[in-house]
Amino acid sequence: MKKLLAASLTGALLTLGAAQAQAFESRVTVGAIGGTTGLGADVSWRFHERLGLSARYTGGLDWDGDFDTDEIDYSGDVSLSAGALKLDYYPFAGRFFLTVGAMLPDMEANVTGRAKDNGEYEFNGNTYTADDVGTLHGKLTIADGVQPYAGLGWRSSSKRGFGLFSELGIMATNVDVSLSASGSIADDSQFQRDLRREEQRLKDDAKKLEVYPVALIGISYTF
Repeated sequence: MKKLLAASLTGALLTLGAAQAQAFESRVTVGAIGGTTGLGADVSWRFHERLGLSARYTGGLDWDGDFDTDEIDYSGDVSLSAGALKLDYYPFAGRFFLTVGAMLPDMEANVTGRAKDNGEYEFNGNTYTADDVGTLHGKLTIADGVQPYAGLGWRSSSKRGFGLFSELGIMATNVDVSLSASGSIADDSQFQRDLRREEQRLKDDAKKLEVYPVALIGISYTF
């Protein structure tokens, strides 16, 4: 009797599991999104009630910014864009998901630096006149190439129709800085060594941003 009951219960569970698997239909969701990496589009293929693949591209987020050191006023324009390929996991088979994958960012700033009050530059303990150095030109890379990404979000992809999309995550950065000068001393070997030290100092400051925060929100439609 016990064996018959156990077999019946096992059969019922298998039948229920098969019915649930058959009840789920794969869905494709497309959306328009915006956030800390710009504006763009997102597409997701939910091929299982707990699993999906998604891709997106955002860009066009540009702005001007300024920052100062003791001797130099820096100004620059920042340009951000990023693509992403991710695996989404829906732990409760609903709308909430965890996601991991790779981002393909292109995040950089072009900067110019000038001595304060047309005074002097000091690099690595050595002093240079503003006339000799001229204007500093630099490029700050925040992230490029392929970077790991992890996050969590909310996606209306289990049922057909319009829905909402939101996601929070973090992306690794790979900060780099390059500087050049426009003045007559630009080719001097000692100046070049000191300028490399200034690059490293700026890079060390920028490396405090070890990860880039990703926050996105948008509207979507599931087919």
